[in-house]
This record gives sequence, C-alpha cells and structure tokens, in this order.
Amino acid sequence: MLDAIFRKIEKEKVRFIDLWFSDVLGSVKNETIPVQHLKKTLKEGIWFDGSSVEGFGRIFESDMYLKPDPATFAIIPRDEEKTARFICDVYAPDHKPAPVDPRSILKANLDILHKKNMEFYVGAELEFYLFKRDGEKAVPLPHDRVGYFDLGGDLGLRIRKTMCDRLQEFGIQLEAGHHEVGKGQHEIDLLYTDALNLADNIITARMVIKQVAEEYGLFATFMPKPMFGAPGNGMHIHQSIFKNTKNLFADARDDYGLSELAYGYLAGVLKHMKEISALTSPLVNSYKRLVSGFEAPVYICWGRMNRSALVRVPKISQKKYTSTRMELRSCDPSANPYLLFAVVLRAGLEGITKKMKPPAPVEENVYALETDVLNDKGIDVLPRSLYQALEYYGESDLARSALGDTLFQRYHEIKLREWDEYSIQVSKWEVDKYLELY
Repeated sequence: MLDAIFRKIEKEKVRFIDLWFSDVLGSVKNETIPVQHLKKTLKEGIWFDGSSVEGFGRIFESDMYLKPDPATFAIIPRDEEKTARFICDVYAPDHKPAPVDPRSILKANLDILHKKNMEFYVGAELEFYLFKRDGEKAVPLPHDRVGYFDLGGDLGLRIRKTMCDRLQEFGIQLEAGHHEVGKGQHEIDLLYTDALNLADNIITARMVIKQVAEEYGLFATFMPKPMFGAPGNGMHIHQSIFKNTKNLFADARDDYGLSELAYGYLAGVLKHMKEISALTSPLVNSYKRLVSGFEAPVYICWGRMNRSALVRVPKISQKKYTSTRMELRSCDPSANPYLLFAVVLRAGLEGITKKMKPPAPVEENVYALETDVLNDKGIDVLPRSLYQALEYYGESDLARSALGDTLFQRYHEIKLREWDEYSIQVSKWEVDKYLELY
C-alpha cells in the first residue's frame, strides 16, 4: 500500500500532507507537514500539544502524537497547494492509543466483533441547509423555494451536484442526493460501508460540503434545528452486522426479515437509547429538533412503515437479504460519528449477548396516540433536553464501558459546561413574552 501511495504522491506532485484527527466533539483538527517528512511520520508518528485540543488533555499531560492511517490517504481535490490527506489515530506518550481519541475508541469497540470475524456496517443520510451570506454577515434565509425531492432547476441542485462530484473525487462513495423537505435543505447519502470507514467519510463530507458552499458564496450548516418552524437536520444511520458476506440481521422466514440476532440488537438499542442520547443528539439545539410534528422521532419504539418511530426496519427488494438493516432516526449530523457508532454498537451487542427481546412493533402514527395508549404499549420518550440526556448518560455503565473512563468523563464535563452556558442566556422569546408582562 505504501509504495502505491508514494507513487501517487510523485505522480500528482504533492507538496504538503495534511494530518487530520478528531477532537472529542468530532471537530476535525489538522497538522500540515512538508511531503519530504511523510516517510518518517508514517514510521514514527509526529508529536503535538494535546492540551489545546477540546477534551484531550491538561497542561501536565499535553504530549501526544499522531500516527497516519495509510488506508485514509487521499489527494485533496482541486487544491492549488497540491496537498494529500491522512486521517490519524492519536497516541499517548506510553505509545498506546490515547484514551481521549474518538477514532481509537471506535476501533476498540469494533475489535469485539473482529475477534468473531464479524463487521459492523453503517450507511448515513447527511442533511444540511444552504443559507445566503450578506457581506460578512450570515443571514439565515434559505436560498431556494423548492421542496422534498423537487428538481426545480435551482442553484441548490447545481451546488449539490458539485458536492457529490467533490466527495467522489475524495474517494467517498455515495448512494444518492436530493432536496429535503425544508426550503434550502438538502440530503446526501453516504454509501454503506464498515463503521470506521464511514466515520472517516462523515467527518470528511462535512468539511467538503461546507467548502463547496463557500465557493458558491453560501454557507452550509449541519445545525440540528437552524430555524424555528422548519424541519431539522438529521443523520439517520442504517446498521447491520456481517460475517464474511452473510448479513447476520437477515432471516427470510420472519415477517420483518429479521434474525434472532437482529432482534436482540434492536432490543439493546431501544433499551439504552435514553442514556446514549447525549452522543446521538449532542447539542442543546438537538432537542429543538426532537419534538412532535416533524419526522424526527420522540418516542422509543420501532416499526417498518412508521416514520414517527425511533428505529425503522426498511423493506428490501425481493430476496436482497444483504440489504436487511435497521435505521436509527434520532441521530443528527452534529454528532461525533466515532463515538456515535461505538455506543450504538455496544448497546446492540449487549442486547445480543443478553438475548433481549424488543417490544412489539408500532405501525400507527405515534404522535397521534393518547398518553394512556402510549403507557399501555410501554412506549417511553427520548430526553427532552441536553441536560436530561446528560443525567441519563452520567449514570450509564454501558456508555462508560464503550468510551472508557477518561473520555466518558471528559465528554460529560464538556457538555455540562455547554448546558451551563446556555442556561444563563436570556433569549428573545423570553424578552418578548415576559418583559412587559411582569
């Protein structure tokens, strides 16, 4: 692999190497080196100060180093500086994976499956809005007036095609792209692949989408609920577990096409959903999206045709059993994909190990059900705020086990600070409602 990489670098006359890594929240960080230092960096890594990276370390534990993953090599498309990119794992001074590195955390959880010759496959639907700019000021006005799956011939269609082209030039395979329900809202679906590869693709896609929007004089946002009264941005994730070429979620004899292993996985995800919501829906703003009235789920249940359910089991084409999967619909694109996949997988694996059974499927519109009917069906609700989600997260043995003590605690501290910052703000709504009334 390395020989092919260096041949490509020589052919493309690459001058610089960007070394990407993820902080605890999923933001991409970067260190750039001249191409002549790449061989040494691939062999030995490169040291950096982790104390300045969100959640990584305190001053007295700042030394960390990056090790590029050769499998993530890519030439950055249309870059005038002739730059290539590697995504890196973060290591501590003891030469072990840093306990705060999200990518290493995901790899450690995937190893549970790898020891059994199994693989966790995931696909993702990335939703985002395109907004206009007014000089230096960002004006939150949608740029078009078309709707769900509309063609329209609008500027957004051209931009979305450019984004898809750029992503494919980066080596990211796509399923589809289309206009979403909101005015100015779009979706690009990343093709099903192994979880580590998809997490890498998500952090890359978010950067590429934002960059292309900038080139058109617009800006893209993955903020879960950027406008009142408009649909939010979700990131539905489709999951299955394979052994070699066999989809272990599939059973043609079952009414929903699910195996016993799949039902155990489903039960585990449903059981632990409240305590991992701080990772699947990680912002204060995430919980402005998770409300009744739109397609974002509120109730912890599952079904097939029911888009108000938390988990959906999509229908598959006749005898296409490899496509059997579960769609988790509460996640949003602000989530750190490495941590998201780690905790969802561990929740599902606990359900498999303990042979859990999910509740009966719900196919009616859950939003229309009365409270007593919901109670009779045993349908619980997701947390209503980030604070409530953090209360469940803070008591979660499963999340602590999946993330490790250090990252578990760091994430909790960072998110509690975010909530504290929000809770002391005085919003326009409060001023409009209370200022003259009291």
